[in-house]
Amino acid sequence: MSHMKKNTSPDEQQPSDGFTAEERAAMKERARELKAAARAGKDRVDGESAVLARIAEMPEPDRTMAERLHAIIKASAPTLIPKTWYGMPAYAREGKVICFFQSAQKFNTRYATLGFSDAAHLDEGAFWPVAFALKELTPAVEEMIVALVKKAVS
Repeated sequence: MSHMKKNTSPDEQQPSDGFTAEERAAMKERARELKAAARAGKDRVDGESAVLARIAEMPEPDRTMAERLHAIIKASAPTLIPKTWYGMPAYAREGKVICFFQSAQKFNTRYATLGFSDAAHLDEGAFWPVAFALKELTPAVEEMIVALVKKAVS
């Protein structure tokens, strides 16, 4: 019996930090985004291009929802700047993410998510929602999203 340790690559090693492969990939994407932002500055055109590229990579039905959501957010809050955040489309003001879209495939969930950060003005007393499950964008859902986005940037 050999006492030599088997050489394994970092990808083959079992995670000891408690993060899933998807979470580690998201953290790596975020680090790349921060480096790119430092090089490029806060440029709306670069952010828009990065968001549209990420949306184009998404499988259906998330791609269609993300495209529609992108249009809704741009129309409802034209002052927000598109950017990627953990590899997903996000919309920021003064460098702070206000809202974001997370595809269902990102973390292998059964629904996509529209989320809002603490920088969004959605406070209602001592308790309020900041994330919403999305299975389909109906006209009624789109109307609610428009109202939420407008309130978030008010």
